[in-house]
Amino acid sequence: MSVSHALHGRTALVGGASQGIGRAIAMALAARGARVILSGRNDEGLAKVLGELPAVEHGSHEVLLQDHADAAAMERAADALVARLGPIHMLVVNSGGPAPGFLVDAPAGDIERALRQHVSSAHGVLQALAPGMRAVGFGRVVAVTSTSVIAPIRGLGVSNVIRAAMSNWVRTIAGELGRFGITANMVMPGSTKTGRLDAIFQGRAARAGTTVADVEREAIARIPAGRLGQPEEIAEVVAFLCTPAAAFVNGAMIPVDGGQMAVQA
Repeated sequence: MSVSHALHGRTALVGGASQGIGRAIAMALAARGARVILSGRNDEGLAKVLGELPAVEHGSHEVLLQDHADAAAMERAADALVARLGPIHMLVVNSGGPAPGFLVDAPAGDIERALRQHVSSAHGVLQALAPGMRAVGFGRVVAVTSTSVIAPIRGLGVSNVIRAAMSNWVRTIAGELGRFGITANMVMPGSTKTGRLDAIFQGRAARAGTTVADVEREAIARIPAGRLGQPEEIAEVVAFLCTPAAAFVNGAMIPVDGGQMAVQA
């Protein structure tokens, strides 16, 4: 692996790391030599992933057991991590999406909770991490959102709103911190084989009175690649954005969706 694609001596904080895309990102970063702090609220899942990560030269991987919906607690935990470990160079913002449903039916409290879990939590953590990133002249912020930023997804009303808010948060950070060697980008997964997608398909099938297999076939028919994505495919894009090789990629919105956004009317 070339130096520009390696992450030896760097530390990453990865949200939602107990499963799915978050787990895959943690594995990809560790494979490039990064020390990884696994964050989330599933203690058993995080412990399992911790045991699967490859060893690295720079320190040891750790678990941060924390509910991202508690934005104030996340900021305090990030402050404590920096005080103990020194600069944390990479922040991967990845948190479980809001429950499916139509936006018009969602109580205002659902939107407020989702904003705290996604935007406020990410913002507080970045405020804790940014001084260390500036001090060393290297920082990477990558938010894992959704292609709903480009085209809202029917039946994911609250998620559509929150993902759009995250989009402008990322791009604003990119403009403010780029001169310090800190980049901020957004990766937008399309239909990716995860537990959340399984739950979404099950909900659609129940509402339509059809089968999950039929829902999946319909989804795949809209993807030029002719299949669902895999978490590892999202993770490789995130990992690249964290490397020195991606230093001039800043404020980007990158769909990883098999081409669906390219052909969607």
